[in-house]
Amino acid sequence: MSERAHLVVPAESSGSRLDRFLSEHHRELSRSRLQALIDEGNVQVDGRPAKASLRLRGGERIELIVPDPLPAQAQPQDLPLTILHDDSDLLVVDKAAGMVVHPAAGVPDRTLVNALLFHLDDLEGIGGELRPGIVHRLDRDTSGCLVVAKNQRSLVQLQESFRSREVEKRYLALVHGAPERDVWTLDTPYGRHPTQRTRFTTRDPVGAERRAISHLEVVERYPGASLIEVRLETGRTHQIRVHLSESGHPLLGDREYGGGRREGRLPAADPVRRAAGAIGRQALHARLLAFDHPTTGEHLSVEAPIPNDFAAALAILRA
Repeated sequence: MSERAHLVVPAESSGSRLDRFLSEHHRELSRSRLQALIDEGNVQVDGRPAKASLRLRGGERIELIVPDPLPAQAQPQDLPLTILHDDSDLLVVDKAAGMVVHPAAGVPDRTLVNALLFHLDDLEGIGGELRPGIVHRLDRDTSGCLVVAKNQRSLVQLQESFRSREVEKRYLALVHGAPERDVWTLDTPYGRHPTQRTRFTTRDPVGAERRAISHLEVVERYPGASLIEVRLETGRTHQIRVHLSESGHPLLGDREYGGGRREGRLPAADPVRRAAGAIGRQALHARLLAFDHPTTGEHLSVEAPIPNDFAAALAILRA
């Protein structure tokens, strides 16, 4: 269980920054840890997530949520693992929907990292004990291509390739409705939702605000739904889900960002509702990763086949 602490800001703390106030009252937590908790939405002031730079007036009620500590080291577990590319420096896996990438609060094991440690002999220690070899992440319910480094040099170079936007990342998404254009780009501010700490938004985000860029193209149109290919220029958490939802076209099956509400208003026999039921998760698949190999310089392009649940949803819509 997460620990929760509650504070009322005294009048003499008026004018203090939120992060400094918390560091004075929670000396057991480092400044960097407090900053991370604030950025993650785990600090709420009068019921709303707040920025570290917030100036307090006195009288505010602060809630601080500290997630349970993670295990010191991930353990190998014999879990299914589909490998799309494998060499001495890296591998690309086809992550299954429902699998978390690495141990995190509330998910101590049965992650992709646990599977990797079982299937690979020399991964431990590369990039940290809980995220060995992990270059980037996919949401739990997103399937598809994910690259893993097998040594520290490859990890550093691949992470730099992602940071410098040299990696091509293409996704397939099934969305509600019919976008007006066939091809368009979304370039928006991006950050934590102001009232719902597990969500992100392009509209007045709190915390560390960043920029998010998605390039979109309609592949197929159906009554009430569309198949879209998304090319990510940036890779923010939940970026595709937020961009599509706040554009009026949430992913099928995405309960957190509006897809579930739309489906609940449809008749049971409606093909879009049936398709969402067939996939049973957010309809998002990481179809392709393309990048220059960190050692050989060879351009690699790896594709993950459409999984069965996504294919079943497509079959319903196409019919």
